[in-house]
Amino acid sequence: MTNAAEQWGNVAATWWQAVLNGFTHTEVPAVPAVLLLGIVAAAVVLSIPRVTWRWFGLYVTFVHELGHAFAALMTGRFIHGLKIGLDHSGQLVSSGRRGFSATWSGFWGYPAPAVVGVALVWSVSAGWAGAAASIGALILLVALIFLRNFTGIVVALVSAAIAQSLVMFADPITVSYLTLALGIALGVGSVRDFFKVAAVHTRRRNQLASSDAFILAQSTGVPSWLWLTGFALVIAASAALSGWLLWGLLGA
Repeated sequence: MTNAAEQWGNVAATWWQAVLNGFTHTEVPAVPAVLLLGIVAAAVVLSIPRVTWRWFGLYVTFVHELGHAFAALMTGRFIHGLKIGLDHSGQLVSSGRRGFSATWSGFWGYPAPAVVGVALVWSVSAGWAGAAASIGALILLVALIFLRNFTGIVVALVSAAIAQSLVMFADPITVSYLTLALGIALGVGSVRDFFKVAAVHTRRRNQLASSDAFILAQSTGVPSWLWLTGFALVIAASAALSGWLLWGLLGA
């Protein structure tokens, strides 16, 4: 029993040291144009074809719901639970003051993957890809506390396992390239999800109840199209900043 406890203690210590090592600043990689195009292509393959989007889209939904959760916590709301469906649906249950708190939380769903994506691209361009991986690994573990359904728990566990493996076993240049690919893929996924919710308001209005823009309109009286415009502006700004950062990496 003592030996088992010691072994688990050693594993935990090794993991924690790997997480801490991620916060070491590294040299910014100079990414050749051909390699950068390959990374972008890999990110697009994750986010566009239905066969890969079926699974990667679950992760994008997870980030979407974490965006709601983080925004809720920022304004003092209490998180009761988070669910993710195999159909890429998601639900966050929180309580707290009405008004700005609920509106702020409700807004930061669709823009969240784009914001996280540009943050990951920035981390590579600034030499902090390892820190991004370590922070991501910790967040994914903490998120397990809030999950309330089997699909959500599986998505979180798989995502956390990948993040932990990246932190513990990958060399800095591999971490940089994979972080870059994930950041771009999240950005593309955010754009894809935006067009999906926009279609709900134009062609599939029977699904309006699932739209964050519609829910915000119902609770605030501000028209849905203004909320959609807000989503689009944040996503577009994130995409533009990501493009600028990627251009900078070519000459790093």
